[in-house]
Amino acid sequence: MHCNIAGTGTLPARRPTVPGAAFFIGQTTIERRTLKTKTHTDERILELADPIAADLGLRIVRVRVMAGKRRTVQIMAERLSDGMMGIENCQALSRELSAIMEVEDPLDDAYVLEVSSPGMDRPLTAYEDFTAYEGYLARLELDRLVEGRKRFRGVLAGVDDGHVDINLDGDEDSTASIPFDWIVEAKLLITDELVAEGQRKKDAVQDAILAAAPANEEEE
Repeated sequence: MHCNIAGTGTLPARRPTVPGAAFFIGQTTIERRTLKTKTHTDERILELADPIAADLGLRIVRVRVMAGKRRTVQIMAERLSDGMMGIENCQALSRELSAIMEVEDPLDDAYVLEVSSPGMDRPLTAYEDFTAYEGYLARLELDRLVEGRKRFRGVLAGVDDGHVDINLDGDEDSTASIPFDWIVEAKLLITDELVAEGQRKKDAVQDAILAAAPANEEEE
């Protein structure tokens, strides 16, 4: 157990409300779909991990079972309160999930359980993530060709009716509106703005700890 901190698309129809080279693609439904898992085994482990994480005040970001001499179960999680993940959170989730997996046995051979934070260049796995990180640079990979490519890079520009809007290469006049259902991988790309936001979150957590310390000492 290891705990870290740490088909072809149709031609796009023009969307008249967005200027320049913007395009709008297809229809989609987002009901209960996420990018948290890839395989049935991932999904089974997510079913075990989700309620445990919720009880600990955490949210599972992604589950992956990686092949190798000994398979590795990679779990990314974050606190519901502030999107952070401390060593104690990793340890608690590892401990509780390990106990359940020993009973439920979702894998038929030996494995290593690895729990970590999503990291700064985090994967975007839920529809809401694309709203939470609006304004940040990201890379999307689709399950089909659109405009001759599967990969898009740009600044997230929000969501609308099951679609993810992305300003290509950061240009507000060149916006793609891509069905969430077509996205198979998405992640943030590290920028100065993202680093600054990460530091702001860390500072806020530290300030909260310091503010609570005198009260705790008085209670003792």
